[in-house]
Amino acid sequence: MIFLGGQVWGQGNQVVTLGADLKSEERTQLLDLFQVEETSVKIIEITNAEERKYLEGIATDRQIGTRAISSAYVENLGEGEGIHVETYNITWVTEEMYANAMVTAGVTDARVIAAAPFDVSGTAALTGIIKAFEEVTGQEISDEQKRIANEEMVTTGQLGDKIGREEASRLVREVKEEVVRRGTQDPEEIKRIIIEIAGNLNINLTDEQIAQMTGLMDRIADLNLNTEEIQKQLVKMGEQLGRIARNTEEVTSLLQRIIEMIRSFFQSILGFLG
Repeated sequence: MIFLGGQVWGQGNQVVTLGADLKSEERTQLLDLFQVEETSVKIIEITNAEERKYLEGIATDRQIGTRAISSAYVENLGEGEGIHVETYNITWVTEEMYANAMVTAGVTDARVIAAAPFDVSGTAALTGIIKAFEEVTGQEISDEQKRIANEEMVTTGQLGDKIGREEASRLVREVKEEVVRRGTQDPEEIKRIIIEIAGNLNINLTDEQIAQMTGLMDRIADLNLNTEEIQKQLVKMGEQLGRIARNTEEVTSLLQRIIEMIRSFFQSILGFLG
């Protein structure tokens, strides 16, 4: 890992991680996207070897790739602000998938932008996001926690390929919230939670998918994380996603009304001309 940029950094609550294999013009493109100057923010280069350390055996070689391209901007927010994620040119990992995995990794109250100069799956970006959060907060996150967070992200993506990414993300978030709330480490109870919540969401899971999720949640439970903090972050995520869904419905409804008005307008004109 290499630290880049000048010695005079800007606000201490912002850190950028850049893929080590980016070309000069691609670095500039991403720094412009993050709206930061190279000499005014701390920049950390992330190598493919670091990305592979947490993804090998979890993601496919194709998803990991051989070059470090994915980059991230991380800003530490005030307590209670929750996690806010934006993505650019990330084709497989969704914003909620990142946020879910970040909660498992112990990331709290942060604004994150995961980006690449061209389309990439996005699996490798989580390594940089977590590293930037450690740097900006001084908080050390264990390798085991990082690996399980990466496993959660990939498992959610694989499940999303079968049932839809939005549905998979919601299922994983709600199951994790319930497992954490109950403080259970019993695989049978975790399995019952998965089946119950999947049923409530009208999601049909195969026995293999249930077993995969049970194993993941069992490993998350074994981390003995700060349950109160995780619950706060997950509840905050749920509230934010609820607001986004309501806003989307309102915008869709408004657009439908506008389209209907335009259609009626032209129909009246055609009727008049006819």
